[in-house]
Amino acid sequence: MKIKRFLSLAVAVASLMSAFAAVPRPEYPRPQFERADWQNLNGEWTYEFDFGKSGMDRGLFNSKGFDNKINVPFCPESELSGVKYTDFIPAMWYHRTVQVPESWNGKNTLLHFGGVDYFSAVYIDGKLVGRHWGGSSPFTYDITEYVNDGQPHDLVVRVEDDNRRGVQAKGKQSSLYHSHGCDYTRTTGIWSTVWMEPVDANGLLSAYVVPDLDQKRFVVTPEFMNLNDGNEIEAVIKDNGKVVSRVRQKAAGQSPVVLPLKQVKTWSPDSPFLYDVEFTVYDKNGNAVDKVNSYAGMRKIHQEGNRLFLNNEPVFLRLVLDQGFYPTGIWTAPTDEDLKRDIELSMAAGFNGARLHQKVFDERFHYWADKLGYLTWGESPSWGANLNNTEAARNFLPEWEAVVKRDRNHPSIIAWTPFNETWERPVDSEAAMQHDRIVNDTYNLTHNLDYRPVNDTSGNYHVITDLWTVHSYEQDPAKFTEYFQIKDGRYPTQDARREIPYGGQPFFIDEYGGIKWVDGEQFASNSWGYGQGPKTLDEFYTRLEGLTDVILAVPYMSGYCYTQLTDVEQEQNGIYNYDRTPKFDMERIKAIFSKVPEKIVPAAE
Repeated sequence: MKIKRFLSLAVAVASLMSAFAAVPRPEYPRPQFERADWQNLNGEWTYEFDFGKSGMDRGLFNSKGFDNKINVPFCPESELSGVKYTDFIPAMWYHRTVQVPESWNGKNTLLHFGGVDYFSAVYIDGKLVGRHWGGSSPFTYDITEYVNDGQPHDLVVRVEDDNRRGVQAKGKQSSLYHSHGCDYTRTTGIWSTVWMEPVDANGLLSAYVVPDLDQKRFVVTPEFMNLNDGNEIEAVIKDNGKVVSRVRQKAAGQSPVVLPLKQVKTWSPDSPFLYDVEFTVYDKNGNAVDKVNSYAGMRKIHQEGNRLFLNNEPVFLRLVLDQGFYPTGIWTAPTDEDLKRDIELSMAAGFNGARLHQKVFDERFHYWADKLGYLTWGESPSWGANLNNTEAARNFLPEWEAVVKRDRNHPSIIAWTPFNETWERPVDSEAAMQHDRIVNDTYNLTHNLDYRPVNDTSGNYHVITDLWTVHSYEQDPAKFTEYFQIKDGRYPTQDARREIPYGGQPFFIDEYGGIKWVDGEQFASNSWGYGQGPKTLDEFYTRLEGLTDVILAVPYMSGYCYTQLTDVEQEQNGIYNYDRTPKFDMERIKAIFSKVPEKIVPAAE
């Protein structure tokens, strides 16, 4: 045990040293919209905490550099940042210099932020470039007018963060000084890659790619930075280097690009085949002015009655709850390989996917899920945003919209879950009406943005939903069986006074288990798991298999989500330790979570 812990510590130290020795997270951060020419701005920045929020009065936006150093993109609370300050940080300032290469002349320079928690204002040489609200949504500024002279410039980022007011989505970040219960170490400021890239003034801004399996085609809706008469867009689909579809047409905001396929290779966990996609924008003289590399999976997800279908076949989901926290990086994985490894660990435990819980995951995570054939539910960090509060609702909607737009091309994502356990909804009052209104608005917004089914609120309380989800941490298999019994025509619900009746949707228990088992020493004095922890490993395996077998025997069940993949700080109920070392005999664990129902019966039968 001590050897394992020593090796884990050695790996963490090596990661820390490596992060400072070279640019951390050097990979291109947007794998489905990749350009060849770009500049990674991760690495050493300087910073200053602003506990009194007096930085504006002190003119810190004009800074030429601060006294303290921080390793971006790791938050100041993390070990990898080199700061590791874990008390509340109401405001802070970042600085670094930027310089545009001469080769970018004639192009627009875009400055991208993958994630800054929560409010940020960006300045170049003391001039305000823009402001952004939302700790998990990406944002971009066209900074051409500020930097395209080939000279070094001062880039300053002001950050404000207050997760105790109840108006911003924080997810599982603790609103108390200490981590406690389901809440862990906070994330403040820049926590995802910052980068610049040159783009033609008429280049591609985005491309929404929808797979249409039934019609054997991809439908692409492009969005351009500007539209000029005579410009064209070409979209090319390749199968292992061979062109299988090519369309070139006028670049227009209202015209989708339809790419038919003679033969279709589908994407699934059994065969996660991905087509290569290339987009090229041409000017009126036929010159290629922008090229973007991407990929796409031909995958259909839909519901019929009480069943979920993948590629027109009923699918049973064996998901694990993944919270995406890392001991040395908090919200930020130390390396790209760590993102991939989490998926591999989950698959090695027998799961075919994950509910990505109370956090917007790195785009590179979705890339590896696409590559490995891993089904996921995308979720927001909704906790902290009191849905009865109109300011919280105003903050939440645009952030969620940006997240869905960022991730909607990934075939591995098969459902959206904007909210989780909305305990704050009262039984009946004006506040309840406000709660239901924002849930309804978010459901409709999500469907306007994308075709996937929407699980409005995981666990409780449902207002309008395509998937019916419940949570139960009952530890006794006999009582767990009783929980799923249909009584007087009523299916399991959290609270009939607060939510709509079950309407025949695909039914999931998307949180169960959570069995505490500590491998070695407890992480903290307040370490915990659900229920009374087993006393022996055999008791653990027996309980885990018993609970899972109950779910598999429920005839109307479409899948489950086990809590959870890894321990997270004081919550020690993972299949793996927080440092990703195994806690159990993984072959035995895999045998349990690889089980499937004898038959998944579609509603039509």
